[in-house]
Amino acid sequence: MTDLHLIHEDAHLLVFDKPAGLLCVPGRGEDKQDCLSARAQQRWPDALVVHRLDMSTSGLVVMARGIDMQRALGDAFARREVHKRYEAIVDGVLPISAEWATIDAPLMADWPRRPSQKIDAAGKPSVTRWRALGPMTLQRAQERMATHVLLEPLTGRTHQLRVHLASVGHAIIGDALYASEAVRQLGTRLMLHSTVLALVHPVTRQTIRFESVAPFDARTGSGRTP
Repeated sequence: MTDLHLIHEDAHLLVFDKPAGLLCVPGRGEDKQDCLSARAQQRWPDALVVHRLDMSTSGLVVMARGIDMQRALGDAFARREVHKRYEAIVDGVLPISAEWATIDAPLMADWPRRPSQKIDAAGKPSVTRWRALGPMTLQRAQERMATHVLLEPLTGRTHQLRVHLASVGHAIIGDALYASEAVRQLGTRLMLHSTVLALVHPVTRQTIRFESVAPFDARTGSGRTP
């Protein structure tokens, strides 16, 4: 397959809206070679990976065109100069507030359960801001309440949003790694989407901002193609 949802193209970078279920880079095995980077390179041979989304997470991904731009964008991510926002549907009810709350919990690989991550004092600093938009009753389980939340990772650790939310008792619906079986089955997919990506263009020095609507139905727990 070579389908791509292109959001932005210029001589220096590309922005895509990645669907859930598609890897950002090739995995191990012949069945894991189809990915966002491989599809992009068929049309833009100079396209290079800068950051990644989990296979089960959908949303905005930027790719560099050429090694110099890859280095410049990579440095911007490392300096936390790229603004990222996600939307998720999580299990349970979180308090609605105009203020952002913070989860500050270091993460490290859970080696016996790879690719899972875990909270550990010896892990790397990991910080997530969150704000609840409102509670809802899921149509797939009328007795189960959920909350629509905004998320802003201030660091970029593997599975950070998923682990942090599970750690406070509000796992993301549809999460096959960190949610209970009951919560996983509430959704047909992981209910997590990268909705906003903003950064200073390394060449033009203008601030560029991209947005994507979450491609899932919050109340039914079902996904749709973006």
